[in-house]
Amino acid sequence: MFAYVIAQINLKSKDSYKEYVDKVPKTIKSFGGKYLVRAGEFKSLEGKWDFTRNVIIKFPSYEKALKWYNSEEYNQIKNLRLENTEGNLIIIKGV
Repeated sequence: MFAYVIAQINLKSKDSYKEYVDKVPKTIKSFGGKYLVRAGEFKSLEGKWDFTRNVIIKFPSYEKALKWYNSEEYNQIKNLRLENTEGNLIIIKGV
């Protein structure tokens, strides 16, 4: 069973966030993850959608996704995201 990291974010500082964007793909790949959506164009059709960037990352398992999020490798750069964005992030089991 696959797992997905789903993030909705708004940027506070685009320039500072760029360092995170440059470094995070390597950490995702090392845990078998793959971007499915990375801030593509979208249209909100129902409800209120207050975020400008949406990200979906597929991992081979729920455990791998959790290991990535809690890894030393990711934790070295996670604060770059937390300090330069606001938003939501979940890890969810999927098909």
